[in-house]
Amino acid sequence: MHRIACVVGTRPEAIKMAPLVRLLKEDGRFAVTVLASGQHSDMLQQALAHFRIAADVNLNVMRERQTLDHVTSAVLLGVGAFLDGSPQDMLLVHGDTTTTLGAAMAGFYRGVPVGHVEAGLRSHNMALPFPEEANRVLADRLASLFFAPTPGDAENLRREGAPEERIFVTGNTVIDALLWTLGNLGRAEVLDGVPEDGPLVLMTAHRRESWGEPLARICRGVAALVEAHPEVRVLVPLHKNPAVREVVRRELGGFSRVILTEPLSYPDFVSVMNRSLFIVSDSGGIQEEASALRKPVLILRDLSERPEAIASGTGVLVGTDPEAILRESLRLLEDPDYRGTFLKRGMPFGDGRASERIRDILLDYLDSLAGGIGG
Repeated sequence: MHRIACVVGTRPEAIKMAPLVRLLKEDGRFAVTVLASGQHSDMLQQALAHFRIAADVNLNVMRERQTLDHVTSAVLLGVGAFLDGSPQDMLLVHGDTTTTLGAAMAGFYRGVPVGHVEAGLRSHNMALPFPEEANRVLADRLASLFFAPTPGDAENLRREGAPEERIFVTGNTVIDALLWTLGNLGRAEVLDGVPEDGPLVLMTAHRRESWGEPLARICRGVAALVEAHPEVRVLVPLHKNPAVREVVRRELGGFSRVILTEPLSYPDFVSVMNRSLFIVSDSGGIQEEASALRKPVLILRDLSERPEAIASGTGVLVGTDPEAILRESLRLLEDPDYRGTFLKRGMPFGDGRASERIRDILLDYLDSLAGGIGG
């Protein structure tokens, strides 16, 4: 039986890793340990519970106003201690978080093969998104297997010298998670006060490079939208980080048609995405999910490491410019023909079977190691 530790630290990681964890746990050929760093605490546990998964080990690294230094070192030490006490045949990490980097380093230091789920995404600017671009690049340098969501991601890896035989285009597991969740949805109470026939816009913003004045500009663009359109409502789940919450409350708290909520459970968040006319967000995962839901997304970044959203036309870059946010929002609200074009665009991030492909690749790879082939 192959021993695999799946490491998650944040809620998005938990959501994206969950379908793969479920599949591996159901397969008698794998002994799976879910290792949570606790980079996000309650939100991470809530996301895992939705998929009927619990962490087997929790490092509980989270601290109030934690620094990147603290998270990186705590994850490195914690995952290292786990591996020393419980040897594994493979360590799976996901995406671009500080947990991903720290765990990949711990595996590399001990000669444990690292499989990187969602490998190869690049903005080609180490400062955007920060520190995620660097985390992902460094994790890819340490990995043994690369599960690239798209052909473009795979090509990024080839250009950087990753071995061709270790690169696999699988699709993104977030589409697996989204489709599973759509089949298990209830009613989101947060929508109870939203008129059924009124336009709803979902806004999320939390990226570190947007803290301070850029986030304030985003909020001003949304405020201008509310003032310009008498029927629109904007729902904003507040990020837990005080640096984000304080700005959003200051800039948007005085508008009756802006609904500020605490973070939503993943199924409630999917319900809100599905109910929204369009989404305004700086989240990478939402760019992927929105494409599968056929929802336009205005991307609050200057660069995206998911160019497929822009190339396929499911996402529009608006940055943090209030005028661009207002202009593109009004176009989506007032031009149904334009909005309808998003319904006809593809799903560049996968078909909902990424986890199955990754499971089969892992089995072949680990069987080859057990037989003395590969490395």
